[in-house]
Order: sequence, then C-alpha cells, then structure tokens
Amino acid sequence: MEKRKIVVTSALPYANGDIHLGHLVEYIQTDFWVRFQKLRGHDCLYICADDTHGTPIMIRARKEGITPEELIARSHAIHLKDFTDFQVKFDNYYSTNSPENKELSEQFFKAMEKSGAITKKTTPQLYCEHCHMFLPDRFVKGTCPKCGAPNQYGDSCDKCGSTYGAEELGSPVCTTCGGTPVVKDAEHLYFELEPQHDYLEKWIPGHTTSDVSNKLLEWFKEPLRGWCISRDAPYFGFEIPGYKDKFFYVWVDAPIGYIASLKNFGRFDLWNDPTAELYHFIGKDIIRFHCLFWPGMLNTVGFKGPNKVFVHGFLTVNGEKMSKSKGTFVNARTYLDNLPADALRYYYAAKLGGTVDDMDLNLSDFVQRVNSDLVGKITNIASRGGQMLQKKLAGQLGTMDEEGKALIGKCRAASETIAKFYEDRRFNQVVVEICKLADAANEYFDKREPWKTVKVDLEATRTSLTAALNAFRIIAIYLKPILPVYADKAMKLFGETEWTWESIDTAIENAKMGDYEYLASRIDSKQVDAMISAATVKPADSGEVAHESRASKNKVKGEGEGEQRNIPPLKPEIAFPDFEKLDLRVGKVEACEIVPKSSKLLKFTLDAGSLGKRTIFSGIRGQYEKPEELIGKEVVFVANLAPRKMSVGISEGMILYAGEPGKSGGVLSPLSEAGAGTPAT
Repeated sequence: MEKRKIVVTSALPYANGDIHLGHLVEYIQTDFWVRFQKLRGHDCLYICADDTHGTPIMIRARKEGITPEELIARSHAIHLKDFTDFQVKFDNYYSTNSPENKELSEQFFKAMEKSGAITKKTTPQLYCEHCHMFLPDRFVKGTCPKCGAPNQYGDSCDKCGSTYGAEELGSPVCTTCGGTPVVKDAEHLYFELEPQHDYLEKWIPGHTTSDVSNKLLEWFKEPLRGWCISRDAPYFGFEIPGYKDKFFYVWVDAPIGYIASLKNFGRFDLWNDPTAELYHFIGKDIIRFHCLFWPGMLNTVGFKGPNKVFVHGFLTVNGEKMSKSKGTFVNARTYLDNLPADALRYYYAAKLGGTVDDMDLNLSDFVQRVNSDLVGKITNIASRGGQMLQKKLAGQLGTMDEEGKALIGKCRAASETIAKFYEDRRFNQVVVEICKLADAANEYFDKREPWKTVKVDLEATRTSLTAALNAFRIIAIYLKPILPVYADKAMKLFGETEWTWESIDTAIENAKMGDYEYLASRIDSKQVDAMISAATVKPADSGEVAHESRASKNKVKGEGEGEQRNIPPLKPEIAFPDFEKLDLRVGKVEACEIVPKSSKLLKFTLDAGSLGKRTIFSGIRGQYEKPEELIGKEVVFVANLAPRKMSVGISEGMILYAGEPGKSGGVLSPLSEAGAGTPAT
C-alpha cells in the first residue's frame, strides 16, 4: 500500500463558548477518520485551532475585566481539555491569534490586493453612540423589515427566514447596552468573487458531494457578490496593513488559521505539496465560507485548495433541536461528569453515515445500543473468554483448531470492506460489520460451551478460548479509530505495544495473556437523567423560544363497535407522551426459528439497517406453524426497549403484533417499503 500524505482539519471552535455535544459530532468523526488513516500507516495530520477574533470576544473580555488575550488563553485550555477527555487527538491545536497567522493573513491580503480582487465600497451601518462602535449583525435586534416579527437579529429573521441588512431593521436596539443605534456610512474593503466565477463553478462539483454542490451552484445563475472583509475599530483582531483602524473580518483569518497551525507544527510544506491531500470537515452552516470564499482566496493567492470538503448535518436530541430548558443542550464537560466518553464515541459512530443529514441522539436508543452492542456483544467476548482463561487456565493461550481458524478467517476477510466504509466516512456501516463479527464470535463461543468443557477437558476449552479471544482482538483492532482507549486496553491484554491495520494478520497463540482489565460497562438510564438534570436551564434564564414538538400528530384510533369477542380487558390508559417515547423501526427478518423447549417463543434475527442486527424473542409461536415463512418480510419493532435477559438469550427489542396469539392476527408490517432501520410511520 502506497503511503499517503494527508492534512485534515475541523472547523475552528470559537473561543467565546464551551464545547457541546453538537460540536463533538464534527471533532469526533474527524478523529475517527484521522485515526483510521494513521492505523493504515499513512502520514496523516489533524490540524485545528481556537477561532479567537471578533467583537464578541472583545465585549466579553471587557465585561469580565480581563484582556482578550487572557480570555482566549483560558478558553484554549478548557477546549483542549474537553477534546482530550473525549479522546480527540490533534497533532496541533493552536490559536488564530498567533504571529504565524498574522503574517499569513497579511501575505494573503497583499496578494489579493495586488491581483485587483480588493475593492472599496461605502455602505450604511448601524452605529451605537453609547458603545462607540459599529454593530455586528448579532449585536443588534429589531423588527423584521419583511414580516414585522419583533426581536429579530440584524442579519436574518427566525420567523420568515428572510435575510437583510441590519440597517433595514425596524426599531433597532443594541443588545450590549439597550440603546438605539444610528445609521452611519462606513467605507469597507471587499474581496470580489465574480472574477472567480468560472473557476469556482468548475471547482465546486469536484470537491464537494453532489447535494452540497447542487445547492451552491444555484448562486451561479447571476454574478457573485463581493464579500466584505473589513471591520472598524474597536475590534479584536489583526489590523489590515495600510488601513488604520480597519481590521480583518474574523472569517478572513480563521481559515488561514489552518495553514498557520500547520506552519506552527513545522509542516508548512505540506499545504502546497502536490502529492499531499487536504481535507476539511465542516458543518452545513458554514458551507459558503469553505466552498466559495476560501477556495476563491486560495486560488487568488496561488495556494492549493482542499481535495474535498466533507459536510455534516446538525445534532438533534430525542428528535428535536437541542434545548437548554429541556436539558438537551449539553456541554462536553457536563456529559463527562456523568457518562463515559467511549459510549458517546461508539454511538456517534453507529449513527454517522457520511451525509449532510442531521443526526439524532436518541437518549433511550443511546443507552440500549451501548448496553446491547458495545457491552453485550463486543466486550462480552473478552469478558467471558478472558476471565475464564485467567481463572481456570492460568491465562495461557493455546492453538486454534480448524473451526477456530475459520472464525478468524471470517474476521480477517472483512478487512477491506470495513476499510472502505472508514474511508467513505460511513462509520455506521463500520459498526454494522463489526457487530456481525461479534455475533459470529459469540455464536462460536456458545456452540463450544467452554463453561461446560472446562469441567471435563481443559485443553479443548483452551482451544475454544484461544479462537474466541483472537476474534475479539481483530474486532478491537477494527474498533481502534472509534474507541482508542478501549483498544489500547485490549492490546495490553494480549501483551502487545502497538497495533496497525496489518496486525489482524497475526494470531496470538501459545502466549500468556495479561490480567483482564475492565473495558466497558453498562450505562444506567439514571446517569442520563443526571446529565439532563445538570444541563437543564429554566426557560426564563435560557432566553430561548419554545419549539413545537415534532412528534406525530396522528391520533391513535380505538377499536370500533362490532361483533362481541372474548378479548382481554384494556390495560390502564397511558398519556400520549408515554407513547412518544417509543422508537418504532422497520426491520427485515433474516431468520426466524422455534426456540427449543419453549411452547411460545420464536427467535427473530432482524436486519435493522443502520441499527445493525437485532435478536428478538417473541411469544407468538402459536400463530405461525411455519416460522420460516416470515423470512424476508419487513416487520415493525420497538428499537429503544431496554435489552431483556431471558433464559434463552438476550432480547433486543419487541416485535409488534396485532391480535391474539393462536387465534387471529399477526406481526405488523409497514404500509410501504421504507427500508430496514427507518422509523415506522
């Protein structure tokens, strides 16, 4: 495999706020991708920095009675601590308020000015005479000039979605002092994009996904407007050379901060290296900065643009916008005070599919998925096998027989499939493939019944455990980009000091295992409740507008009048919010079999799409003489039901059934073929 040189960036977090779970969607997935590239042996650097300039930083520092430099230094330490505790590993995490960035920003500006791309325009702006400053869009509120909605910011209306200039607002108010601003003319510098029209129109489709490029190219039906790149004093940032009291707009020097951080790390040469690859991970709210202004600037000054801009969606929690009043706007530290980082990293991996679609953190599903898959399927192999080996066989591995080698062969055969999913950022499919291998290893373990053979044949038991533990080792290698700390603990269990992707080709036999170390434990829903409680802010304090629930408005119909039947009495009524807690999904039946020694149970194996495989035991055997006839059918099941430990195994959900077993009725199927894993409607 040819060694690649890769530079990867995430959008720079603003120094004026804390890192929250929405931010982490970006940094964690970038970390997955970078760690995968490094595990494959590539020279891959993860570069980032704090975004430190702008009016909000200046004003907050004033309120706290400290300098902006003190404020951003404090934020830098807090941000880096949060990232580190979430196992996000940067090669360099720097600051945009740096000598390297100042030098590069001035270099960029002079080159743009020399090319003729910089123009001057006089524009009306709102000015607060009390604060002695021109007001940025987010520091003024007033009445929307389009729909008349009150209390709207100076750039767009939350009610009608219109965009406008702040000077167009009715009854404007300075959000800092409450005073009434006046309109003043101000001369500003603009970076003209229209000369880049043809270049950008060709560049965008080759460097973004089709859904992103199609949206961006709508703007190319008319001339591209110039971009204001200056701000007036007072302002915390870099002064524009040759223009007294004019400063670079924060979005000018922020992306240049990527290059400055790389330069600070001592690898500046990589940016314009024709053999090196550049990738940006960003949220869909900052597409225009990274896919219009930034490549336009780079092209103007003769710097290389990114190979790809990877765009992701926003985070919702329980299907709704994050809310402080509901406790679902959770800061990174609040989460870490209550729950392990591994759990969120695993769940994010299970949900991220490499698209711009929003991702939902369903808290019930979060608990169920971590407990069922990470703990119940994957860690279970090492826990059962490793502890038995230590307690009964002095921790000594043996050799594998043909059946064990076949299991290992199956695990190795998944290598390139999993690698392709990592490369394409389809982390949810990585998790699906890993869970398939964990299922195979658990089936092997259960078939060999080492808990029985250990009483009569120690060597046969050693053979079985050697294969099961080697299968777990390969799974842990595949998981290393997602769960690096977890994988390092597993690596030590096998007495190894470093893993690469090729480590899967090695079998650990006739070796002494290390002491079994805790890898992962089940999550209690009380931990989630405690996190939500800690994050909850009263509506009066949060300043947010209440949002309409996105729950289905369809009424649940009761049974109509008709022929009297001998049916069980209705159970006590439940409130509609109780029903809303159910996460109903569609699963495709891959296998359905009778459970031996049970007169009621059927064992279903479902393909639940992005949710992976689910094993569900259902007491409807009396309704189906030939359970195999259900194979291939789509059924509706409750996806967020807590796993239930039964004598025959763990049931990971509930299949919905209408009617009375043994009389009439059957499993519920979707009205349309929505596809496995999609929500049922």
